[in-house]
Amino acid sequence: MLENFPLFPTQASTIAGEVDLLFFFLIAVASFFTGLIFLMVTVFAIRYRRRASDEIPKPNLGSLRLELIWTAIPLLIAMTIFGWSASLYFKMARVPDDAMDIYVVGRQWMWKFQHPEGNREINDLHVPVGRPVRLIMTSEDVIHSFYVPAFRMKMDVLPGRYHTTWFEATKPGRYHLFCAEYCGTQHSGMVGSVIAMEPRDYEAWLAGDTSGGSMAARGGKLFNQLGCVTCHVPDGSGRCPTLVGLFGNPVQLITGEQVVADEAYIRESILQPNAKIVSAYQPIMPTYQGQVSEEGILQLIAYVKSLAPASGETPGTVGPAQATPGTNPASSSQ
Repeated sequence: MLENFPLFPTQASTIAGEVDLLFFFLIAVASFFTGLIFLMVTVFAIRYRRRASDEIPKPNLGSLRLELIWTAIPLLIAMTIFGWSASLYFKMARVPDDAMDIYVVGRQWMWKFQHPEGNREINDLHVPVGRPVRLIMTSEDVIHSFYVPAFRMKMDVLPGRYHTTWFEATKPGRYHLFCAEYCGTQHSGMVGSVIAMEPRDYEAWLAGDTSGGSMAARGGKLFNQLGCVTCHVPDGSGRCPTLVGLFGNPVQLITGEQVVADEAYIRESILQPNAKIVSAYQPIMPTYQGQVSEEGILQLIAYVKSLAPASGETPGTVGPAQATPGTNPASSSQ
């Protein structure tokens, strides 16, 4: 019924129903107390109005019971809203372990998507129904906001950072995608669609474009073109630390700190290699700022993710243990 009312788009994700339920609860609470206040104002204005010019009202010393009631009830309602909304927020913030990754780049005025399998799209995003999808998002220029009303999800997309969000579509269809942050003169034209497909149809769509290879393959080509392979030798004998098994593991810095090699760390290492130097290596790596596009950085990240250690090897902390004696140690990252 609500789907035919323009203020309530279809519920097309696993989280949409819960978001709507909390929203309707907030509306109900606000409406109840708004009506109650107006009713009490009307009753008090009539019942306790001054009936004679010399009438003196009786003093009211208050009621402890009444004070406790109108303190406890709002507190209970407020804590219910807090607990409910916090639980929903954490559910929306925690990405399921089996989620598939899709990389998103926002720019004036379009959305660009890359699938790990290599498929690339502009303003249209194809996803399978019934599988969680994690979006790894950044912007090339200004702040944008990725908003899909049917999924009840919205996430700001900032330049120079990676933000992640996720959704799981529950029914096939084409759903509106908007930028919900004013980003320039053509902001209203920064729209697109999310096309949710049955898994079999999605697999067929993926297989329809195999030119260029996967994101990891494209990242490997770019890795070689930039000359990274001459320093980041897989066996750790190069001037830079090996990238095999790097992603998702701790990195020991020259400052004594440890950081996790996630998407943000790899991106920073490509563009600002001196920001975090791996222990036992020198800051000799050049910056690739302005030489690699955001799509290229995402491809390099996908390539680093694909560099799993050989069977039987356990990845450890990147740091002094991987510096080979007699070599000329270099920067920590790309």
